[in-house]
Amino acid sequence: MNRLDVTEKIISTKVAKGLTWAGVAKKVGQSKEWTTALCLGQMTATPEQAKVVGKIFGLTTEEQKWLQVVPYKGSLPTPVPTDPLIYRWYEIVSVYGTTIKELIHEEFGDGIMSAIDFSMDIERQADPKGDRVNVVLSGKFLPYKQY
Repeated sequence: MNRLDVTEKIISTKVAKGLTWAGVAKKVGQSKEWTTALCLGQMTATPEQAKVVGKIFGLTTEEQKWLQVVPYKGSLPTPVPTDPLIYRWYEIVSVYGTTIKELIHEEFGDGIMSAIDFSMDIERQADPKGDRVNVVLSGKFLPYKQY
């Protein structure tokens, strides 16, 4: 057994039971974005969170322990993603990455936006021309230090 086996069991159970990530997140007590990342193998659960997820998805004690292991982050199977939705994010970074970098540096200086001290919010935005996906990414700015 490994973390991927646990992830596949979670996804299968989610489909079989007709669960939503928002519903799971409410029981876990975290955002739907973080909870989904946890269940897909990209975050680390506390023992309490692992127990809640275990109850929801019928995980054994051993499977719950896998949720508490720090994962190998980065889940894409290929360097350039082939899934259309994920590819569009890749395209956004390819096209606008230098613009984002330039504007962050202009506003904050030489540094990076943290993906560790980070939050994300994804919401549906009603629009008469077709609903829109509203994504807010918020990461702490970490300046490069001089030494």
